[in-house]
Amino acid sequence: MTRYNAPFEIHVHGDVPLRDDVGYAQIQDALKPLWQYAGGKSLAGAAESSYEDEPGIRFDAQEHLLQMCWTVPGDEDFRQVIEEACMGLNEIASAGAPIEVSFYDTEFDEEEAPEDEEARDDFMMCFVGPTPAAIMQVQRDLLVQDVVHVMERHFDASELTDVVASIDRLFNQRFDALVNSMQLGRPPRGHGGGGASGHGGGRKPRHLH
Repeated sequence: MTRYNAPFEIHVHGDVPLRDDVGYAQIQDALKPLWQYAGGKSLAGAAESSYEDEPGIRFDAQEHLLQMCWTVPGDEDFRQVIEEACMGLNEIASAGAPIEVSFYDTEFDEEEAPEDEEARDDFMMCFVGPTPAAIMQVQRDLLVQDVVHVMERHFDASELTDVVASIDRLFNQRFDALVNSMQLGRPPRGHGGGGASGHGGGRKPRHLH
């Protein structure tokens, strides 16, 4: 249903690479939590954003890429909805990808609000991928990018090799813990973020220096 006077404008942004065998019907099924939340009877009925200058939710069939730049009115309950949609996207994604979700407080008036009052704006990052290894890979890559960006203000990139190696060790430990918790055999050693099919199989996140 349409949410009048919703406390937030929620913006979803991300590009998700999809498997070559995935068609529109599978995308619609994966994103059902989103288009139902927006009050649509199908993906096509809710794919347009609240803002005309945003492309909304689109499927590039040639590139096999799901593109999302989509705003919808909503509340805190959207967090559960986006998590459900991410679970669906895991089933059709060909690689790991980040999805940014921004909550903008529609009830906050900067001019009329008391000085000590702040908007309830919030932000969350979601990750999707065909395997846990693929998801951890994109998490690792984004973290390295952020850390290097901050530290390059003070150090040359060549001096940050040990920092990147430490991040890799942390993610390898997390992956080992995940594998052990699922009682699976240890993954193959070596580079590459690809993965074997199954629950948590595949290699560790690759090390990029």
